[in-house]
Amino acid sequence: VQLVESGGGLVQAGGSLRLSCAASGSFFSINPMGWYRQPPGKQRELVAVMTSASTINYADSVKGRFTITRDNAKNTVYLQMNSLKPEDTAIYYCNAGVRLRINTGFYDYWGQGTQVTVSA
Repeated sequence: VQLVESGGGLVQAGGSLRLSCAASGSFFSINPMGWYRQPPGKQRELVAVMTSASTINYADSVKGRFTITRDNAKNTVYLQMNSLKPEDTAIYYCNAGVRLRINTGFYDYWGQGTQVTVSA
């Protein structure tokens, strides 16, 4: 199973970026799917996560600015980031709970990370 992220980059404060993460490989199901980030010198933290039933959890710091969406048919999750702030600068990682077979549990998978840099 691979999680491939795209969409990071450099943007000015107040700007927008859209991240995408597509899961590929052989598996039975994915739940949940979401985004974490690791700012420079800090620990990895939750940004937003979405279950297959569309239950969503956002970090307080991004509520009202970021929107997570998911295309279950494409096994893809998106993160629309608006009104970006310099403190949003981080490496953003896609995360998925993957059930490889119908009779197995869920295993944690991570993408390789994509850099988001917001200049003041």
